[in-house]
Amino acid sequence: MLSRIGGIALRRREASILVAGCLLVIYFQLTTSVFVSYDNIGTLTQYAGATAVLAAGEVMVLICGELDLSIGMVYALSPFLMYFAQEAGVPLALAIILGLIGAAIVGLINGLITTLLKLPSFVTTLGTLFLINGFTLVISGGFPVQPESSVAFANVMGGNAYFLIGWAIVIAVVLQFILSKTRWGLHTIAIGGNLNGSTEAGIKVKTIKIRNFVLCSTLAGFAGMLDAFRIGSIDPLAGGNEIMFMAIASAVIGGTLLTGGVGTIVGALFGAIVLGILKDGFTLTGVSAYTFDMILGGAILLTMTINVHLNQLRERGRV
Repeated sequence: MLSRIGGIALRRREASILVAGCLLVIYFQLTTSVFVSYDNIGTLTQYAGATAVLAAGEVMVLICGELDLSIGMVYALSPFLMYFAQEAGVPLALAIILGLIGAAIVGLINGLITTLLKLPSFVTTLGTLFLINGFTLVISGGFPVQPESSVAFANVMGGNAYFLIGWAIVIAVVLQFILSKTRWGLHTIAIGGNLNGSTEAGIKVKTIKIRNFVLCSTLAGFAGMLDAFRIGSIDPLAGGNEIMFMAIASAVIGGTLLTGGVGTIVGALFGAIVLGILKDGFTLTGVSAYTFDMILGGAILLTMTINVHLNQLRERGRV
């Protein structure tokens, strides 16, 4: 029985992080009895929700062999685009769509520069990171604003913690289906695994990469809106590099390789939840935030090492 469970954990990339999450829940519940409570679960979903949405889009970019560092700044920009559209008299639903279109344009720019000008995506998105940050500060004047909506609409859009994690789960399930069962997803995996072979096979490499950049930025903008409605404030300094690195860490811990060709959206969701469990648990037990950073760094190194070696064993047919 144990060997069967172990075999499943080795074959399924999501299994190991799921087991780790369950063990952490048990540990923190034994350490502090309020961990598994209605109120604290709501707090936990606030830690994990937006990060999971960001991680879902980032995984699609990582699997095709690229990297998007600008998502944290798109997360901050998109809610402001929504807000200013509302101020111009646009209905809220259309303002949200316009904010997402603005985020998608950033992804399109990232994709076009990376594929047509053949710049490394690290360089491309590092540049747009600073450009978007500066643009957001200019249009906002550096001051936060409040989103305008009804209480019910705000709750559906992330104001209620359970709706927030619900959005993350739905997005993860849909994208996992796209990744595993559609031509778009299979071509994404093929490009990251063997770029030259994919080109020779007639796969439209540039189109797939641009599509993934657009998807990644759009989800980053949507995550920013979810958090804006949750917090009740749109802050030009919200998100930024911290949430970007948390999203990438969630993807890596969840089983996505930075080398491309391998990844799982559901694993990234579990990775975001595990990071949320750690952050929430440490807060309840009074552990320093510095300790969390140390453990996060160690977890990334450990999981990357394990994932690389397990991937090699899978390719040899040993697991």
